[in-house]
Amino acid sequence: MADGPPAFDVIIAGCGPTGAMLAAELRLHDVRVLVLERETEPVSFVRIVGLHIRSLELLAMRGLLDRVLAHGRRRPAAGFFAAIAKPAPKGLDSAYAYLLGIPQPVIVRLLEDHAIERGAQVRRGCAVVGVEQAAEGVTVELADGERLRSRYLVGCDGGRSTVRKLLGVGFPGEPTRRQTLMGEMKVGVPSEEVAARVAEIRETQHPFWMRPFGSDVYSVVVPAAGVSDRAEPPTLDDFRQQLRAVAGTDFGVHSPRWMSRFGDATRLAERYRVGRVLLAGDAAHIHPPIGGQGLNLGVQDAFNLGWKLAAQVRGWAPETLLDTYQAERHPVAADVLDNTRAQTVLLSDEPGARALRLLFAELMDFDEVNRHLIEKIAGTGIRYDLGAGPDLLGRRLRDIEVRQGHLYGLLHRGRGLLLDRTGRLTVGGWSDRVDHLADHTAALDVPGVLVRPDGHVAWIGDDQRDLDDHLSRWFGEPAR
Repeated sequence: MADGPPAFDVIIAGCGPTGAMLAAELRLHDVRVLVLERETEPVSFVRIVGLHIRSLELLAMRGLLDRVLAHGRRRPAAGFFAAIAKPAPKGLDSAYAYLLGIPQPVIVRLLEDHAIERGAQVRRGCAVVGVEQAAEGVTVELADGERLRSRYLVGCDGGRSTVRKLLGVGFPGEPTRRQTLMGEMKVGVPSEEVAARVAEIRETQHPFWMRPFGSDVYSVVVPAAGVSDRAEPPTLDDFRQQLRAVAGTDFGVHSPRWMSRFGDATRLAERYRVGRVLLAGDAAHIHPPIGGQGLNLGVQDAFNLGWKLAAQVRGWAPETLLDTYQAERHPVAADVLDNTRAQTVLLSDEPGARALRLLFAELMDFDEVNRHLIEKIAGTGIRYDLGAGPDLLGRRLRDIEVRQGHLYGLLHRGRGLLLDRTGRLTVGGWSDRVDHLADHTAALDVPGVLVRPDGHVAWIGDDQRDLDDHLSRWFGEPAR
């Protein structure tokens, strides 16, 4: 590397939801951030994505939820697992127990705008082609020959990640064996006719649906004829041909908003970190979009990594803090990959899979089973392994009521929080990184909790010495 300090603390490759959220999280701690995006313009196709409960909670923690809600459409938190139609379990443990449908370009723009408002720099039309590491930082080479220096680099550049390939990180898993066409388009027949035919077909063809989005626009999902290059988008004729093959009619589809194909490739990066370079989002894991978990998984990666990487840059991170990113998020991604594998089997029209689907439908009539599967997909069932302790340890804390309103309103700055019902605890020399709320009225059944910036519980108890040990574990040495 050339002499002189790096121009940036962190360079992020990719300005999708993961990259934009990570940039905003880093800027909460005054980290100098540059986001490089290969594409010159934001995506234009209007694909609807779903934000699950945990992602909505994270947005609430940073004061972003109201802004996002204004552009989305709520629907019940139900029917996610293999599209088995069961109602949402009662009493889901969240103030945001719904799915929010929102156009993908809109959520990307909102998160990018948020990052820019926080002070992140975003440069479009910048493709990363080279990465060099040294003891003091990373040099990133762009396609036009420009070289940029940073202390860290994070690859958020998608399933075909250039950063991951340049690192030589293995991406084991299964290649695409089946493809599905997905798009939004208008139909030329009455809605009653569409609904009746779709209901009939879905008795045997589960990877197929046509859902109305208002007026005569439908979301269309239909099996593809074979496996093609995903870089080649399907045509309207492809949709018509496959609709006729599956449904016996093409429903007069026309005027598509967008069209794409997706496969069932399932892969997980062997490592999330190589020295000063890390991976997040689809660069670290890909899987079929069953259950709508991909975008949510990436945003949650960013939330887990952001405060830890910021702590490393700011100089107060404990030695092993950054390594907990992979230790916590790699198993979560592995679980998502497994549940999408299972759902893929349940969506097959093979006799054995159809029998298994009927069995799952019966089991989901039990509230505990239905709740477990919904919480798995919604991200609220995650428990990081933080050692032995009460069940709440390592889990996210819901948005409970506190004296000052609601818990998440106290987390907007991305700092840790000691919620103390005893009135005897203190954060002492960690007050520059951890806030303290003494509130005996807080809706908790434990004396005190230490909440990390990502909303997960890092400690439970009432002993100051034990608390100090955990403050050191997660927030480094106290200030003098």
